[in-house]
Amino acid sequence: MAGGLFALLDDVAALARIAAASVDDVGAAAGRASAKAAGVVVDDTAVTPQFLEGSAAERELPIIKKIAIGSLRNKLLFILPAALLLSEFLPQALPVLLIIGGTYLAYEGAEKVWERVSGHHADEAEQELAEQGEFTAEHEAKTVSGAIRTDFILSAEIMVIALNEVVGSDPDAGFVMKAAILTVVAIFITALVYGVVALIVKMDDVGLKLTLRPSERSQRVGHALVGAMPRLLAAISLIGTLAMLWVGGHILLTSLDELGWHAPYDLVHHWEEAVHDAVDGIGALLGWLVNTLASAVVGLVVGAVAVAVMHVLPFGHGKGGEKAAS
Repeated sequence: MAGGLFALLDDVAALARIAAASVDDVGAAAGRASAKAAGVVVDDTAVTPQFLEGSAAERELPIIKKIAIGSLRNKLLFILPAALLLSEFLPQALPVLLIIGGTYLAYEGAEKVWERVSGHHADEAEQELAEQGEFTAEHEAKTVSGAIRTDFILSAEIMVIALNEVVGSDPDAGFVMKAAILTVVAIFITALVYGVVALIVKMDDVGLKLTLRPSERSQRVGHALVGAMPRLLAAISLIGTLAMLWVGGHILLTSLDELGWHAPYDLVHHWEEAVHDAVDGIGALLGWLVNTLASAVVGLVVGAVAVAVMHVLPFGHGKGGEKAAS
């Protein structure tokens, strides 16, 4: 009887070791997949604070919580099952989805460039309402809904990029393993993005509280935090725009290469290798910069075409469309 018990304990221990190894595999794969999606994560982190403009300080964290819950729902209930089913039954559709998402990101980035150049903003009425501080409950609900819709596109990109990395690094990964990895990626990235967003938007509140303390050092730190907020938000907006162009362009290059159109990616890769081999010491960094710059240019060109279709040409919904309608 004791022998049977010890045998059972040995079996349990063996299963525990296998489970632990599986958890390690899932964690490692999720880490690699999350790293591949880092550019979109930067974009997601940069975009979200813009939805909070005009909201009262006490509503910022509740709004972020609502958007985070919506983001997690997007990833786990809609995007993850759809991505897994496609990977099982129609894997050739993944590069096409990436191209669609990459084009959307390039469009978003180019649209921000267009707004800066033209001085025209797509949601001027909403922006004016936020600037006036009239952030009503109805406006808050609309803002949260809009943020979750925007997050859906970015979340889809994150999940498809992560799945593509999993399939590429381990083609034999089973359905359950892929589901576990993507679940970890979804939870980790959502917590990371909206945790960072919460820190960013509350930084000025922390600074104001520090300015009220008797310590001169605390007051100096507080004034520095409050003064840094406008520059930080401007930098985040710029980084978000660049990230959209860079990530969108890179997704387009790699996805087209995967579908068989190798020339654009091969050209960029040739430039990257030429710089890498020409400069000792910092060749890898310069090669990465060349790749990033070329991807951003591709994103800007593709995005500019999309912006022209949507905002300039008569059948778009922007200025040109308005003129045509009138």
